[in-house]
Order: sequence, then C-alpha cells, then structure tokens
Amino acid sequence: MTPARTRRDAFPVNWTARALWLALVVYCVYAAQILQITWSRFVIGMDQGATFLARMWPPNFGPQKLDLIIQGMLESLQIAFLSTAAGILLALPLGLLAARNLMPSPVCWGARGLIALCRTFHPVIVSILFVKAVGFGALAGVLALVVATLGFVGKLFAEAIEEISMKQVEAVRATGASFASVLIMAVVPQVMARFVGFGIYQLDSNLRNSTMVGIVGGGGIGATLFTAYQRFDYDVVLAILIVIIALILLFELISTQIRKVFQ
Repeated sequence: MTPARTRRDAFPVNWTARALWLALVVYCVYAAQILQITWSRFVIGMDQGATFLARMWPPNFGPQKLDLIIQGMLESLQIAFLSTAAGILLALPLGLLAARNLMPSPVCWGARGLIALCRTFHPVIVSILFVKAVGFGALAGVLALVVATLGFVGKLFAEAIEEISMKQVEAVRATGASFASVLIMAVVPQVMARFVGFGIYQLDSNLRNSTMVGIVGGGGIGATLFTAYQRFDYDVVLAILIVIIALILLFELISTQIRKVFQ
C-alpha cells in the first residue's frame, strides 16, 4: 500500500525562502539603526508637522499672490506640453530602433543603451545639469523632461512594438511594400491605442515633474513654490499646493475621456 501523505509531505517547507525573508528583515532592522530611524524621531516629526500645517492655514489667494500662482502654473503647463511633444517625437523613432522584432541586434542594443542612459537619472538631477549648462529658466526644465520622456516612453514604445502580431507584418511584406509602408499599414494600427495612452500618461507625469524641476531652477510653479517656502510664506505654499492638486485632478478627468476616444 502507498503510505498516506502527511501535511508536511504535501506542503514541504521552503527553508531557502524562509532564510531569505529572515535575512531581509535583519537587514531592514540594521539599515534603520544605521540611518537613525527611530520611533521617537517620528513622534517629534509629527508634532512639528502639525505646527507647520497650522501655520499654512488659511491659504493665501490674495490678488497679487494669485497672479504669481497663475503665471507659474501657465509656465509649468507650457513646460509639460513642450517637453512631452518633443520627447514623444524623439521617442517614436528611438522606440522603433529598440524593437528586437523589427531591427537588427546592433541597432537594437544601441538604441536600448541610449534609452537606459536617459532612464538612469531622476529628472531633478538632469535639470540641475541643464541649469548649469543653459542657465535658470524654463529651457532647462523642458530639456530635462525631454530626456525623462525619451527614457520612459521610448522603452514603452519598444515593448509595445515587440508585442505586435508578426502575421500582419509578414502579410504586408509579402506584397512587396517598403519598410515605411509596413510600419504604417501593419505596425501602427496595432499599437496606436497604446501609443496614445503612453503619451497621455507621460504628459501627466511631466506636469507633475515640472513642479520638481522648477525647485532646482527649471522654471514653472516649482520656482514660485520654492520662493514662497524660502520667504516663510506658508499660506502661499498651501495655496500653490491646492492649485497643483486641482490641476492634476482636472487633467486626470480629461485624460480619461481622451483614452475612451481611442479605445
């Protein structure tokens, strides 16, 4: 007779996984001690945060402050739209060159190396470099976000192209069509909806990132926010944050409707 299987036989203990989880927990405790992350510091920080929030209320939407906020938001919108448009125009051919099912290996890996380079650094770090290169202002912010768009959208474009059905591509090639015709007739129709979604998402991301790059000199509402913080105008800081949140929510509603059109 076959011996009855016990619970331990049916569900064997994975000692390797348990050891890895234990090592992770031990390392997290060790890292917290090295970084001096303690409960007492957290409690003190919460008290100071409550005091800071109390100083921010009520928000200051005075006529003069509101004009500065509107100017900063308009500049951030312009930075986001320009960087997204330029970045997507550059990311389209770069993503195509990085697609392994359409391009030879040397071209593919060269394009993927450039995409990886663009994705290596945070937009704030890239913005600091461009501020040193071209000076303070919106140009540095636009260039930094173009680089970020190249890294993110270029990778997504390449992956979307690699997931297409090659049957349509081969069918169009069989007619003797040129490479450009193959792209237009067989590749683009399969990925257009995803391309639109990627572009809208990147525009939303650049709109948020334009605030961060502005803090380091890249123009936009981030510069206004940082100036208000340096002047201890915390009520103005709260007003700027409210406007940013409202704008992001509004754009989320608009982007949802745009996605429905292309579905």
